[in-house]
Amino acid sequence: MSNNGVAAPSRRWVFVIPVAAVMYMLAYIDRTNVSLILPYVGQDLPLSASAKGLASGIFFVGYMLLQIPAAILAARWSSRKTVLWLMITWSLAAMACGLVRSELELHIARFVLGVFEGGVWPAVLILLASWFPQRERARANALWMACLPVSAILMSPLSGWMLEHMSWRWVFVVQGLPPLIWAVVWWFAVADRPAQARWISAAERDHVESMLAQEEAAKPKGRQQSYGEALRNPTVLLLIVVYFFWMTGFYGFSLWLPSVVKTMTGDGGAALVGWLTAIPYVVALLSMTGVALWSDRTGNRRLAVAVPLVVATAAMLLGQWLQGPAWQQMLLLCVVAAGVYAPYGPFWAMPSTVLRFEVVAVALGLINALGNLGGFLGPYLVGWLTDATGSSATGFVVLAGFLAAAVVVTLVGVRPAALPEPEPETVAADLESARP
Repeated sequence: MSNNGVAAPSRRWVFVIPVAAVMYMLAYIDRTNVSLILPYVGQDLPLSASAKGLASGIFFVGYMLLQIPAAILAARWSSRKTVLWLMITWSLAAMACGLVRSELELHIARFVLGVFEGGVWPAVLILLASWFPQRERARANALWMACLPVSAILMSPLSGWMLEHMSWRWVFVVQGLPPLIWAVVWWFAVADRPAQARWISAAERDHVESMLAQEEAAKPKGRQQSYGEALRNPTVLLLIVVYFFWMTGFYGFSLWLPSVVKTMTGDGGAALVGWLTAIPYVVALLSMTGVALWSDRTGNRRLAVAVPLVVATAAMLLGQWLQGPAWQQMLLLCVVAAGVYAPYGPFWAMPSTVLRFEVVAVALGLINALGNLGGFLGPYLVGWLTDATGSSATGFVVLAGFLAAAVVVTLVGVRPAALPEPEPETVAADLESARP
């Protein structure tokens, strides 16, 4: 609500988020397309299940390296410029995946891709924290992060179609090119904060800046927090643990989903597998937006993280014991996808409730860096256990265990600061301004 009691204009919802969403959608496609491409490389590049799992997972070893440096650059220098340079470099690394001639070269290319994609996530979270007050943060985060299932919805059938019309090498190259083009849009459309944007009205600029200033003033007073204190904050440390367990299950499921669907269809063609793989992500998109809206309305972040993960854990376990018809397996895959995607918005709204803006960047970077090591562990575990047992079932039971551990830590340990109760008219105005 603006100072005169009228709902503030909301161009930031239809301007900042879509540009950032397309940008990260391209990053996520380049990150996860390997899950659809590798089952079809054939004898051109023979790979065991363990090698495929390593190709998926080694991305996350590189991914952790620039998390904190990029977060600090975004906070102290510019989110806009930081992301621009990362877009250019990850695009080149993604295209290099199509030029590899050996298993080692593929792993190196994926590692380098992870390095340059790694700083994008915390840099954009810093950007959104400069544009959306805390009471809008889960919705803003979720609408931006909706690019994850949307990219999978688009990437799955598109990659399947491309694999039937060109070599797997060209698929890597063609899908790696768009970030270079979108970098131009990013540069001219995005501003680091409302005061620098040419397209925002004075009323909306004043509304956002005054709300953010009030939130900073409401945080615990005292001497300025240091980066070291932010990294030792008990809530931050617990969020790292939660995110690691969650990402182990999340990426173990996501990066092996096409292979599961391929087996489910009796080794179906790439196009069929691509279309079927997209279905769970449609459900995930709906769950992300619904849970984020509920979390912002109630202010409850913990349950918005824990409950969907409980549902995902149960569905993942049922899927290994209920060997029913294909439609039943697809239904369970949809439930798992909904559960592992739904917590994104509320989870990433937690750190800024306990840390001041000047230090939250390094906490976001650390959580994402260490937590995403689960993205290495999950796919590799499934691949290794598949080679060892001849079935992916054991791997998915282990992934369910990691999701369950994330639930326990969230409910028992995490205590994010409660949001102050707003005036009723403020809630109404915020909900009105959040509508595109």
